[in-house]
Amino acid sequence: MRLRALLENDALGLRLLGGEDELDRGVRGVMTTDLRDPSRYLSGGELVLTGLAWWHTAADSEPFVRILATAGVAGLAAGEAELGDIPADLVEACSRHRLPLFAVNESVAFATITEYVVRQVSGERADDLAAVVDRHRRLMTSGPAGGGPEVVLDLLGSDLDLRAWVLSPTGRQIAGADKALPPAVSAALAGEHLAATRIGRRAPHRATIGGATYSLFPIRNTGRGAAAPASRDVRESVLSDWLLAVEADAGDWPAARLDLLQGVTQLIAVERDRREAARTVRRRLAQEVLELVQAGAAPAEIAARLRVTAPVLLPGLGTAPHWQVVVARVDWAQDGAGDAGAGVAAGGTATAIEPGPVAQSLLEEILVDPAAAGADPTDRIAVAHTGDEAIALVPLPAVPADPDAPGTGSTVAGLHADALLNSVRDPLSAGLADDGRLTLGVSAAVSSAEGLRGALEEARHARRVAAARPGRVCAAGHHELASHVLLLPFVPDDVRRAFTARLLDPLSDYDRRHRAELIPTLEAFLDCDGSWTRCATRLHLHVNTLRYRVGRIEQLTGRDLSRLEDKLDFFLALRMS
Repeated sequence: MRLRALLENDALGLRLLGGEDELDRGVRGVMTTDLRDPSRYLSGGELVLTGLAWWHTAADSEPFVRILATAGVAGLAAGEAELGDIPADLVEACSRHRLPLFAVNESVAFATITEYVVRQVSGERADDLAAVVDRHRRLMTSGPAGGGPEVVLDLLGSDLDLRAWVLSPTGRQIAGADKALPPAVSAALAGEHLAATRIGRRAPHRATIGGATYSLFPIRNTGRGAAAPASRDVRESVLSDWLLAVEADAGDWPAARLDLLQGVTQLIAVERDRREAARTVRRRLAQEVLELVQAGAAPAEIAARLRVTAPVLLPGLGTAPHWQVVVARVDWAQDGAGDAGAGVAAGGTATAIEPGPVAQSLLEEILVDPAAAGADPTDRIAVAHTGDEAIALVPLPAVPADPDAPGTGSTVAGLHADALLNSVRDPLSAGLADDGRLTLGVSAAVSSAEGLRGALEEARHARRVAAARPGRVCAAGHHELASHVLLLPFVPDDVRRAFTARLLDPLSDYDRRHRAELIPTLEAFLDCDGSWTRCATRLHLHVNTLRYRVGRIEQLTGRDLSRLEDKLDFFLALRMS
């Protein structure tokens, strides 16, 4: 379509402020943004819609317009809802760069303009796309009852014969075709998308999983939500952006169909922004409780704040009898600080990344309960961020005890550190690539406001234990703080290597030469608490054979496995090896 077509549609209510000689420019798509620098999202030919939230002084207009002109956008439409009249300096900057500028009346929604442009630019199956956007417009005006992204995906299936799913960065299915993707496939697709995004491959990304080919389209924050990315560094958004997975190979699609799918992702992004904005209340509640806990407020004051928080996080269930605290941190190698040295080499670019918001979005995703009911399963998660950490306050409703079981009362189903990360470790590792790291700590459940400060410190300490371990994605729980596991990660590497070498190298060398399996025998002997009979049974050996092997271990190392001290040394050496 041509730019002048926008002025011919009275329903759009656009006024031309400059660029009349450029109205024959072609429009290939539409993008909504309030970023100071949206260049990474531009490919040329777009009509850019902006609410002017980026504008603070007259000096802001020139660099913004220069970026748009350099990217080759078709025109700029600025909303009047934020500032009233469009700033004169913006009009002048557009005139200098020969960029057509439109004013959008405050009564006209950006979604209306988006729908019109997407309909016009999709020459193939325009009627089908019109049905998609019209249905989605009804969704946006009617709120959550309208059905969310499922409405758009249903129409893609019925009208365009495309099966598609909206996935989170961890592979969680947010919306999709009537047949859900297997969790392993969803996680693999998310990992493929994150890996391709991190290396800068142009979307859509192609992935083949289980014999089926998928095309992966990013659903990026439009810049109008509560947590819009503030810089152009892909690491700020890669772990929070949704993706659209279409079961088809888009490599041979015509441009019109690619534009159609890009338009669909923009419509779904509106729903993503709505959900993001809805999280602000829960985030604020968590922030208020966290500030009280860290300031050492009186338990009565914290308890009062929890009573306000509980109905929001546990609608219809009253107050929570127990709470858990989860602390997460994302470190990038470029920062050269914090825990980045524990498995991530320093270096990288000089661009500063604020890790707190990144960890906040990621922790909200990790804590989603797959069994939670409702349109948005994140509606019971409150995550704040302070400094480099994200801190979640997790309510634990009581689970009624089995009436047939001994005793009475209820139990608490708490979170477990490893279980939180098991299903998301692979896709997140792809998004973190070779310069990022996620560490997470989980506290024990507490039943009162007095216990929250201790739970917070416990979760922080558990996270530091996780940070001392190798790997891109690591977690530790409160149960590890009362174990030797707490101490081992903090043993210096050179001490660790020397200690294990003295005890285990003679056994490894002997096993390599004679296939004697002394190391497995030692592990089994210690696991059986030194019981000859149980160990022989486990290894399917005669007791005399076991005694021979243990004697050989003692001979090679000069240790006595009947002594507690030597058993303990071997145990620690095996754990550190």
